Amino acid sequence: MSRIGVFGGMGPSATVDFLDKLVKLTPASRDQDHLPVIVASLPHIHDRSSAILGRGRDPLPQLLAGIEMLNRADVGVIAIPCNSSHHWFDEMSRCSKVPLLHIAKACVEAIASSGTDRVAIFATRGALASGFYQRELDARGIQFMIPDPDGTQIQVDACIREVKAGNLAGGAQHLSRACQDAAGQGATTLIMGCTEIPIASREADVSGLALIDSSLELARASVAFALARGWNRTGWDS
Repeated sequence: MSRIGVFGGMGPSATVDFLDKLVKLTPASRDQDHLPVIVASLPHIHDRSSAILGRGRDPLPQLLAGIEMLNRADVGVIAIPCNSSHHWFDEMSRCSKVPLLHIAKACVEAIASSGTDRVAIFATRGALASGFYQRELDARGIQFMIPDPDGTQIQVDACIREVKAGNLAGGAQHLSRACQDAAGQGATTLIMGCTEIPIASREADVSGLALIDSSLELARASVAFALARGWNRTGWDS
């Protein structure tokens, strides 16, 4: 069980971005120093945000099937680089034979709050309705703001949609507008709480906001978990 399980495909580009970060965060000078990873990329899972909002099909049976696939692959930990899917974190955890890493916990732990930070959360409407980021921030006493659903959130939605469609430049334009709005409302830190948003941020004007990249923080947590157990030093037969 000395390998990381990645439950991805939600979406595919975000999964590739997560895997790239996983590799870059691993201290390695040769192939054999890297961490073993098994990826289940399952893009046909029903839209998570629509389901949370009561407007789409329930993805939970598909999510549990993905966890069971990784159970059969004998992984030692599971990372899911899709924020909205964490609405069903407890159900997936009960199905899993191994620990699941929580993307929101990883992000909030990365915020070095000085007491003056005001954190904006950019995520799908479903993830915001679920409230798992808000609960983690509340637990640490960190002030936060969520976008106006009829204003800034429209730009966040468009950013996510364009990245999923492969239009990174268009996604960056929408993200730039959303960041300008958030900074204008006093935000100092931005949680990029959808794994498509960090992809758009490469070309966006983020208006001086400190960025918390959910896929990066999940990758950090995955690497730390695996290195602490020496998974970079085990052979193929381990």
